[in-house]
Amino acid sequence: MLKLLLDEHISPTIAVQLRIKRAEIEVLSLKEWGYLGESDEVILTNAYEEGLTLVTYDVSTIPPLLKSWCEEEKTHGGVIFIDWQTIAPDDFGGLIRALCHVWDKTAEMSWRDRVVYLRGGV
Repeated sequence: MLKLLLDEHISPTIAVQLRIKRAEIEVLSLKEWGYLGESDEVILTNAYEEGLTLVTYDVSTIPPLLKSWCEEEKTHGGVIFIDWQTIAPDDFGGLIRALCHVWDKTAEMSWRDRVVYLRGGV
């Protein structure tokens, strides 16, 4: 089951608004989760252990880490990438709609080692 973890570059308000709009979506912000300021490795490792899929705008440091982990056969709980040019960080409505769309289509799927690039305009 898809459970979302919003990275530190996504406003915690998104998590609050998602819970209001769609109570069935499990979502935490990194701040709520308690790992704010931790390394990508620590976040991804603990997210996997807790069954969380990371939602992030970080398309510079996370992809190389995932590639390295793949080569080491190390698993993760899934990552949903967002391009700031597709959905701006201040486009709360667009991000919420896109995350709801992904959840509707994939909530029951296994997110182990899954990587998705979120599209706007949903």
